[in-house]
Amino acid sequence: MNAKVAAGADRAREMSIFAAVVDTGGFSAAGRGLALTPSAVSRTVDRIEARLGVRLLLRTTRSLTLTPEGQAYLAAARRILADLDEAEQAIADRGVPRGRLRISASHSHGRLSIVPLLGEFARRYEHILVDISLSDTVADIAGGQADVAIRFGPLADSGLTARKVGENRRVIVAAPAYLAQHGTPQVPEDLLDHNCLNFNFRRAEPVWPFVRDGRDYALSVRGNVEANNGETLGQLAAAGVGISRVGEFSVRDDIAAGRLVPLLEAFNPGDVERIHAVFVGGANTPARVRVFVDFLAERLG
Repeated sequence: MNAKVAAGADRAREMSIFAAVVDTGGFSAAGRGLALTPSAVSRTVDRIEARLGVRLLLRTTRSLTLTPEGQAYLAAARRILADLDEAEQAIADRGVPRGRLRISASHSHGRLSIVPLLGEFARRYEHILVDISLSDTVADIAGGQADVAIRFGPLADSGLTARKVGENRRVIVAAPAYLAQHGTPQVPEDLLDHNCLNFNFRRAEPVWPFVRDGRDYALSVRGNVEANNGETLGQLAAAGVGISRVGEFSVRDDIAAGRLVPLLEAFNPGDVERIHAVFVGGANTPARVRVFVDFLAERLG
């Protein structure tokens, strides 16, 4: 160890001892906590005062009082010790990501796309405690309600960092039994004769977008059931209630199993919602957050 490094380590040790004296109110109590003799603690404080050329503590037989210089030194010591702890924790996190990782995701996408991946993530990073909450309420990341949230579509301006981890393509689907009974739409206008299941959070008249001959247009549709998430609409479509237009992730398994059939793909405008992981970014972003976002981009992208 060179002289500068040794001196730095000694001074950090001295700061710890001085802070312990103030916190415990005496040399004996500080020594017990640090496994040092009271005289060793006293000599450390004497050494600091001699080097600085000022009195840091006013000592009586019953009490210790900080001088103004002592107060300034204590504040600086606490700040430096906290910086050292933070630096060491940051390095430790880079070596082995650890700690509680609080994830916020919507009910449908969380259940269908995020939760199935968590087993693999937990096995890969066994020192991270995964804490996931599924809710359609937007978590306040800056306010500390979660470490990372999964969000769809355009994002509001904020000081948060957002990384794209996937896309959600839209698809129109119906059950084979429904099509056998009501016929299969061949062009978008055929939907006017069908029961079209819609989201209930649209304030405007429900319209579905299409493209024909390279030009985009929208068609107003009608139906007798509405819901607030694509998973529910997909289940209703699979049950033969009607035709729905939802995010592909929510009906992927039903399509693969033949319970739902994609419709009008030649007219699909290819519109997609971007899926982002949103978190507090910067140099001090915990490793557990960084590796989780990397993992989502790898598995969902």
